[in-house]
Amino acid sequence: MIALTLEQIAKIVGGKTFGDSSKVISAAPVFDSREVSKGSLFLALVGQSSDGHSFTDDAQSRGATGCLTTREVPGNGVVVSDVLIAVRALASYVRKQLPELKVIAITGSSGKTTTKDLLASILSSRAECVWTKASFNNELGAPITLLACDEQTKYCILEMGARHQGDIAALCEMAKPNVGVVLRVGTAHLGEFGSVEKIAQTKSELIAGLGPDAVAVLGTYDPYTKAMNSLHSGRVIYFGQGSRDDVRAADVEMREARPHFDLVTPDGRDAVGMRLIGAHQISNALAAAAVCTALEISIEVIASGLSTADLASKWRMQVSDVEDLLIINDSYNANPESMNAALDSLVLFTQESGGSSWAFLGQMHELGSESNALHASVAAHAHELGIDHLVSIGTRAFAEGIPAHSATTLHYCDDISQALSLVSHCEPGDAVLVKASRSEHFETLSQGIEDLWKEKRGEDKK
Repeated sequence: MIALTLEQIAKIVGGKTFGDSSKVISAAPVFDSREVSKGSLFLALVGQSSDGHSFTDDAQSRGATGCLTTREVPGNGVVVSDVLIAVRALASYVRKQLPELKVIAITGSSGKTTTKDLLASILSSRAECVWTKASFNNELGAPITLLACDEQTKYCILEMGARHQGDIAALCEMAKPNVGVVLRVGTAHLGEFGSVEKIAQTKSELIAGLGPDAVAVLGTYDPYTKAMNSLHSGRVIYFGQGSRDDVRAADVEMREARPHFDLVTPDGRDAVGMRLIGAHQISNALAAAAVCTALEISIEVIASGLSTADLASKWRMQVSDVEDLLIINDSYNANPESMNAALDSLVLFTQESGGSSWAFLGQMHELGSESNALHASVAAHAHELGIDHLVSIGTRAFAEGIPAHSATTLHYCDDISQALSLVSHCEPGDAVLVKASRSEHFETLSQGIEDLWKEKRGEDKK
């Protein structure tokens, strides 16, 4: 963060100082006192189960220079009426002080975090780069990420998520992106917005919020995203699988479930061999390549970066070969599109291993009235792919998608504990996929499968 005194911060956010107003904040704000670093501004947020004001002493003892609060506390800080609004105002000010900073904003129904990770891998190898940690992409995460930038930062990559219409527009007003990316419009958060059309309208706020000198990067995988070009008067770069797309993949091959292709951009053609799992990673790679093209980075650097990048965010298509059982832990989150993509990858792995395919699937949340139908559509895709075992955990909604006499065996389990009992039926050479919405905590299922399989193999060897 650029250095600012508490007195300066108070003027920027319309607050009132307490304690020593000359103290200088030099590190990005934090709201968890355990993550404080020397020079931090501690944000005393009030949540449903905790009040940040109870941790101001701890934060300052760990090195926080001051606190942003809604009431005066011992020590130094600034009192405001709303901490969230104040943080956004502070981030907006800092953005204006860094005119050379290139801000890249990414939104879409799926793929945001992976695209961000790919882009961060490429850009951070060239210059100072700040990016959204995990998928901290809301009205708090975006300004905190932006506030981590200083005069040495060249690139800032922001994921922009939304729960309501207007959320992304507000973040754009704060961040003033140089490049705005919409990956695709899908069914994630359908329950929140009510229709795919409203989801598209919300995602389009990013493109509508771009200045005329900014670049819009649009995926061509759905009609809603492609149509957003009408909202921007400046340059548009399209990426996708069409022959007329500016950035596209040619001669695609899957090797050990990893994409290999020729990256084609307006600057030429170069080979990419990705380390990431799944054909769905191609679209994420193309999005990152399109952003780099907008930033005038050479195709050689882009192709090399895509070929060497590993995912920084945990529980996303993490593949472990545990004593001849392949476990794909993709438990970070789930929506119908990402579920289908993960099943596609499971089939590829099973074809290579020669064993049976096991899909341990849990509930996808926030799908509204279409929830049962969308769960059934995922099961129908598993049937079409010939998945051997679909283990439905905690929901019966998948069952409607499996027709009678299907080659796919459907197992219903009430909970993770019951699902783990099926590990005894796995055999060497099998491949297992674990996937559900984040709140289902399926990372515990993945670890449980690994532990039980090791025990089984140990007993087999006796």
